[in-house]
Amino acid sequence: MAKRIATEYVNARFELSSAELSEFIIFMEEQQLRLQVLILENGNQSLVLEDVAGHEAIRMTFERHYDVYVCELTCRIVELKLTNAMRKAVSAFRGSAIVNRIYSHYTMEYHYKSGTVHRIIEKNDQGERTVFEKKNTVQKLQRVFDSRLIEREIKLIYQAIDEWLELRNQVSNDQELNNIDEQLKALTFKLFTLEAN
Repeated sequence: MAKRIATEYVNARFELSSAELSEFIIFMEEQQLRLQVLILENGNQSLVLEDVAGHEAIRMTFERHYDVYVCELTCRIVELKLTNAMRKAVSAFRGSAIVNRIYSHYTMEYHYKSGTVHRIIEKNDQGERTVFEKKNTVQKLQRVFDSRLIEREIKLIYQAIDEWLELRNQVSNDQELNNIDEQLKALTFKLFTLEAN
């Protein structure tokens, strides 16, 4: 199995409430890291996460925006405990990020949205290929359902047009013919609109 050289977090973003920020701090303490919390001006907080050996550290600054703390982070991590802690944090605290897991001959690029992997791309000298992409099944089912409703409505309009045409062939009064033609005109326009969808 290939050994990971480093992990890069590109535009990682966390949006946490005050309570979630406290949970985040506790969560990081549980990851067996050295943790230093600094309170900055305007209520901002800075977390310095360091592996136990002291070889590597990450600084995460959470800026206060009304009742939410926002952290935007770009960093490169080599140490395994820091790497695992950040991976778990992105998932547990619904972070968004592009994460590059760098190996000797290729890079795996993970796209996180709200803590969930939405896309994985493998990049190497030959190019790139999508390994995984999350499908929005609910949205697809809704589109199929909507298209079937439209098909059903089109079928009903065709039936109504046939009935009006039959009635038109039986009527000789000009007033009634005009009324039927108006109905046919409205149904034709509605049919045209539905078929355009």
